Amino acid sequence: MIRDLRSTDVASIWRINQANVPAVGEETLEALSDIAALCSHALVAEIESEVAGFCLVLPPGVAYDSPNYRYFSERYDDFIYLDRVAIVEGHRGRGIGAELYREVERRTSALLFTLEVNVVPPNDASMRFHARQGFVEVEQRETRPGKIVSLMVKNLSRAGEYRNST
Repeated sequence: MIRDLRSTDVASIWRINQANVPAVGEETLEALSDIAALCSHALVAEIESEVAGFCLVLPPGVAYDSPNYRYFSERYDDFIYLDRVAIVEGHRGRGIGAELYREVERRTSALLFTLEVNVVPPNDASMRFHARQGFVEVEQRETRPGKIVSLMVKNLSRAGEYRNST
């Protein structure tokens, strides 16, 4: 079952987040809670009353100090930004990530779905997953020494290609 994040889920999503570093950024419990509070969509996948995964999605115009979020904010005016998605190890490969993405897309009216995937350190499984989901790379950037990301976009417009605002 995919549902909205509850305040009682924050400790669970923090543990899942920390277990998925470096595929997702390491955060304190407080910082992750602060990110979740900024989200337009904060979803969890629940299996047998346990949180098995989550995703945090930000709208444009929030005060979020991430170089990847700023990249998209500076280029697009109608987007959502996936800050992070993580699945419990024992539940990976069961379609939970794809289901979370479908639910985000169902709930949004944004024209673009944006995110980044690590290239260094490599996250090949995530790159393959996102290509299957229809995301395309728009640029690669070094976000800090030794970390390079692929900045990716999926067009959600039903009317054809979205044009960026710059």
